[in-house]
Formats: sequence, C-alpha cells, structure tokens
Amino acid sequence: MSSQLSGVLTALATPFAPDGEIEEKTLRRLVDRSVDGGVGGVVACGSTGEFAALSGAERRRVVETVIDQTAGRVPVVAQTGALSTGEAVGLSRHAQSAGASVLMVVAPYYEPLTLDETLRYLRTVADAVDVPVMLYNLPGATGVNLSPDTVGQLAREVGNIRYIKDTSADMAQAGQLIHRHGDVISTFVGWDSLLLTAVAEGAAGVMAGTANVIPAELVSVHRALRAGDLDRARAEWARIYPLMDAIMSAPFIPAIKAALDAAGVPAGAPREPLLGLDTATATRISALVQALPGLPEGGN
Repeated sequence: MSSQLSGVLTALATPFAPDGEIEEKTLRRLVDRSVDGGVGGVVACGSTGEFAALSGAERRRVVETVIDQTAGRVPVVAQTGALSTGEAVGLSRHAQSAGASVLMVVAPYYEPLTLDETLRYLRTVADAVDVPVMLYNLPGATGVNLSPDTVGQLAREVGNIRYIKDTSADMAQAGQLIHRHGDVISTFVGWDSLLLTAVAEGAAGVMAGTANVIPAELVSVHRALRAGDLDRARAEWARIYPLMDAIMSAPFIPAIKAALDAAGVPAGAPREPLLGLDTATATRISALVQALPGLPEGGN
C-alpha cells in the first residue's frame, strides 16, 4: 500500500511475554485494535515499540508480523534507523521487501553526529530503497535537531523523502515545516499531547503511542478537526486529555503498557533496563482508563 499517509498513526507497542520474548498474539491484537479504531496507519519498531531493546532479528520479526496482520488495510510504517548506516540499510531493504509502505529513519543515537554526518546517513539509507521515507527528528535522543529549512532542502534533493515525524515538541518548528515546506514534505507531529494543536495548524497527522490505548477517541478528534468542527474536537479532547496528560507526564513506555493493561490488553512489562511504573502512577492511569466509556477492551 503506497497511499498518502495522513491522520492518526499508531506507534505500536511491542508486547512481551513473562519470559521476555515477543508476544506475537498480543501484537496482532494491537494491530487490529488500531485498525478497527480507524487509524490512518500503524508503525512498527518505533520508540514506543522499544526498538532499541530489540535484536535485529526481533525487529525483522515485528515488522513482518505487523505487515502480515495489517493485510493491506492501512499503511505500515517501519522504523529502520540503527546505530550504523550498514545496519539501517539492511533493515530498510528488509522492510521494503516485506511490504512496508513507508520507512521511518531515526539517526544513530549513541555517538552524537555532526549535521553533515547525519545528512549523509539519511541520504544513504533513502538512496538504498525505493519506497517513501519518513525522517524521524528526535533531538532528545540523537543530539541533532533537523531544522525545518534543512528538512526542506533534503526533501527537495532526495525524491523519496516525503514525510517527517517531528518529535522536538516545538510547535514553532512544526509550524515552519508545515508552512514553509509543505509543498515537498508532509509533517507528522510525534508528541501525543499536541494532537489538537498540530492538526489545527495543518499537520498531515500525528504519530501517537497513546493510540494503542484510545485509537478511536484520537481518530474522532482528528476527524472533527478535519471537518471544521472545532467545538466538538475540543470537547472530545477535553474528555481524554486527563489520561493523555497522565501518560505523557510519566515514563512513557511503562505508562503505555500500564494503560493497555488497564484497558484489558496486557502487553507485559517493558524490556529492561526500563522498569514498570510506581504503584501510585499506575493506579492513577488505570483509574483514568476505567473512567472512559468503552474502556476497558470492547469499546475500540
């Protein structure tokens, strides 16, 4: 599937069994939950999916499983960035051959690169594949911020760079991407609690880990905004914002897994060295999930 990405994209969690192995059955369930909730696409091996804690073989397995379960119903974005250019190219070629619609590429995140090194890496990976590429701007992890003008220039130079996920949490920067460079690249804001602002500003969509938990609710807000019904969008957003804020204010991956557990979709603990939430935070998130109509599992 190669249709233009838009709307809410679920950054899929990676469920683990008690022995630490990937729980494929639950992963497939998360895919169906998102698709049934109306999302515009699903993302395999993103940050919410704990890709940095997965082996190369596990990353390939997750991508293959998500593509198989999606079965063409929505586009699949595969995050294929890695610590070395060679590994990123290998993962990207595998994801393309497996049927991914778009490849999302984060820069190496251990040794901070110069901007020139980062751009060379991104060009090399994009040149190695034929499918569209989404830049993943994650300055908090990579140490390099891709400025809007740099992104626009890169998209004009490399034909298959068509999207960016901006996780800078800087709406001024996202606004410049949207308004200065929207002719060559589509912007997805990668900060869940900015959904309302980002879509109202004109972003192509958002990539949200919280869409594992409340896909239909986030999609409804997006649809209201696209229909020009700001009052409905704000009312629906106000209803889910307390849960959104609680998850965003806690360690994010453990919070998503705690919320999923409360919603009746046990995804296991995060992979160490990450630890689960403290009891008070987990209890608060669980209560907020329980308070939403249709949750736990059954409403989406």
